[in-house]
Amino acid sequence: MFSNKRWTIARRGRHNRAMGLILVLIATILSIPAAIAGDIRAVEIGDREVTLRFADVVAGASAFVLAGPDRIALDILGADPGRSPQGSGLVSAVRQGRPAADTARVVLDLARPAVVTDARFAADGRSLSLRLRPVSADEFERAAKTPRTEWQPPLNFRAKPPEKRYSVTVPIGAPKPAPALPKIEGPNNPRLPLVVIDAGHGGHDPGAISPHSGKREKDITLGIARAIRDDLVASGRVRVALTRSDDRFLVLEERYGIARRLKADLFISIHADAAENEEAHGASVYTLSEVASDREAARLAARENKANIINGVDLGAHSGEVSSILLDLTQRETMNVASDFARLLQREAADDVTFRTTAHRFASFVVLKAPDTPSILFETGFISNKDDSEFLASAAGQKKVARGVRDAIQVHFARQIAAVGR
Repeated sequence: MFSNKRWTIARRGRHNRAMGLILVLIATILSIPAAIAGDIRAVEIGDREVTLRFADVVAGASAFVLAGPDRIALDILGADPGRSPQGSGLVSAVRQGRPAADTARVVLDLARPAVVTDARFAADGRSLSLRLRPVSADEFERAAKTPRTEWQPPLNFRAKPPEKRYSVTVPIGAPKPAPALPKIEGPNNPRLPLVVIDAGHGGHDPGAISPHSGKREKDITLGIARAIRDDLVASGRVRVALTRSDDRFLVLEERYGIARRLKADLFISIHADAAENEEAHGASVYTLSEVASDREAARLAARENKANIINGVDLGAHSGEVSSILLDLTQRETMNVASDFARLLQREAADDVTFRTTAHRFASFVVLKAPDTPSILFETGFISNKDDSEFLASAAGQKKVARGVRDAIQVHFARQIAAVGR
């Protein structure tokens, strides 16, 4: 093989763009008279029915659907959140929060895709009953694209909507600081290539869940990421950093942002796919394209990109700078390098990992949009498939995935060294 000295590579130019940001928050303070405050006293979950009971009348209600993970969000105008019960039937869990000063939000985490088919207030306006109907994944995706549905209590018992009292302008200060950079492991030689491995999902976002073993994608991806790190560190030929080394949540922009701040030479995001068809199996490698290679790639990108959305709030909205920089020539060159590595990974890992027939695919994943770091998203298999799930969750399977990634990385940087020497 190659000596460590030959693994040093010339750094390519980096885009360093300074940008100042001043934000002003217009905060509207609303109040609800105590006499009509509709605290949520109970949320009753049946097999296919949900009933919300209020301490008093409320001003109205609405619902909308969120996919990836699948949820139904209920907004109750003129109410305060209450206690959440255990899930049952189609509902796996219930959470409550306050998206606005005058609104309580009840989020129903779904055990399987379902939509609201009927909803009605009681005659006295103090309860709201909803019927749920199981649907296919495609129908649920369509429902997630439709506007919210609204309902009003009977006129005689309708609460007066909260009145706007006054508005104030409040400076919110400096933006939230970027997350701390992770430790770089491997040889203490800054001239060696740096690879950043990203374990998908984490924290409150479990990712896909195996219907066979209950294994969570966030745990499997972390195990694989650690195995890849260990193999690369043992090789002594590259330096390695993990975006997360434990069970924590990062928004998508923070993940590739870590790679950019570290000036990484390669970024690999590890995931495990899921499909309604449990026969679907095999690994695939995605690289960035604003045009998806097929409908399945578009579906997967839409689901993964929604990891930023919590209770309907996007935690990582794109800036205009990111959108415009995608057209930069550096971005195009980076995408070409990523595509070369994707094909190389399939070739080098084929002895240890089963790949799908069409393994290299293209989609608009947010996590791949670093303009100057070659990036791939490695779907290591289907967690919804029994054999794939067992393979990816096992120490032996994770070592095989790691070995294939290690070999591909070694060949990738060897080629770059050869190209520089020409």
